[in-house]
Amino acid sequence: MNPQDLKDLEQLIEFLKQYQVAEFDLERGDLKIRLKFGGQSLPQPAGLSDLARILGSAPPAVAQPAAQAAPATPRAEVPAAPAAGADPDSGLHIVKSPIVGTYYGSPSPGASPFVAVGDRVDKGQVIAIVEAMKLMNEIESDAAGEVVKCFVSNGQPIEFGQPLFSIRAG
Repeated sequence: MNPQDLKDLEQLIEFLKQYQVAEFDLERGDLKIRLKFGGQSLPQPAGLSDLARILGSAPPAVAQPAAQAAPATPRAEVPAAPAAGADPDSGLHIVKSPIVGTYYGSPSPGASPFVAVGDRVDKGQVIAIVEAMKLMNEIESDAAGEVVKCFVSNGQPIEFGQPLFSIRAG
């Protein structure tokens, strides 16, 4: 599959999810695609389900006590602390995976990584490789700046739209 075919497939998947289509089959020549979506079982891949569980459980646990504490004790310090903590991350750009596959941070085993935390990157610079269907796809930065965090590890299976890096513009 070429990059355009992958983009078309991603758009098809997003369309099917948006309209809650449970099953879809496509045959074109020797290409056959079967997609099945099932209610809550859709986000089951290990990396994505772990992230969803962490993100899904943490905000309510933090937000509920803060919401309950705010009316009972109206202190300016309580809201100011989260706002001050959130400001450094608010300007970060998140580079997400454009495809499903396996993440690799270097061009070959044992080679130095494309980028590391603290490195400056330019827009269009190769920052990773995602292997999909035995093809190595170079992932380019879509923003210029300093790499602040890498969210995935070498050899980790990743999903479409999964955060890979955060970049502070500048």
